[in-house]
Amino acid sequence: MPDKAVEISGLSYIYPDGQCGLKEIDLTISCGESVALIGPNGAGKSTLLLHLNGILRGNTAIMVQGLCVDDKNIREIRKKVGMVFQDPEDQLFSLNVFEDVAFGPVNMGFTGEEVDRRVKQALKKVGMQGYEKRSSHHLSIGEKKRIAIATVLSLDPEILALDEPTSSLDPRGKWALIDLLQKLPVTRIIASHDLDLVRCLCSRTVLLDYGRIVADGGTSTILGDEALLRAHGLARDVTAAGI
Repeated sequence: MPDKAVEISGLSYIYPDGQCGLKEIDLTISCGESVALIGPNGAGKSTLLLHLNGILRGNTAIMVQGLCVDDKNIREIRKKVGMVFQDPEDQLFSLNVFEDVAFGPVNMGFTGEEVDRRVKQALKKVGMQGYEKRSSHHLSIGEKKRIAIATVLSLDPEILALDEPTSSLDPRGKWALIDLLQKLPVTRIIASHDLDLVRCLCSRTVLLDYGRIVADGGTSTILGDEALLRAHGLARDVTAAGI
């Protein structure tokens, strides 16, 4: 197995409206790392995540566990990288939980008992056994987020890419989800404004702003730098507040 989960060199991306989404991103993430992507709204965090399994394509080759993210490898890449969107409604669209979680395995060509096994295993990992016949749309937001994670775990990904996983959760739901994510033995790349989550889950933090990486280092170092956080809208500017 390669020791590098993700290798990005010189990635830039321009949105269809001409706005710059990413500019000259260089980033290497080792297998087993847990890395946070932080930054203000519009910094490029979600845009970067969407490049990891080819939903977006920039101007350079991205390698995922030694495979280039291109049309030839895209099927295998999407088995390796489980993408969990900020809004679980973007991933839950079937009649019931079983069908939502089975969607990936079925589309990858699995059938019968193997699909059943993968659904059962994925739901067990997120603590949602017994929900197979429930309608995903009638669940709480916390339950929906767990099912959304199960939809990607059903493909046994080696990398989880999560976009704001604790958004819209109450404190109990937030800490329950953090506890769940801590137990998953995969490489984690998490875009988040939730600095509690970052401190708990990520040993490394990458700070983006205006589509560029402006800092990359140990989480305790990055989050301990108040001046850096203030400069990029992640801590209160006491001068601006008149204090």
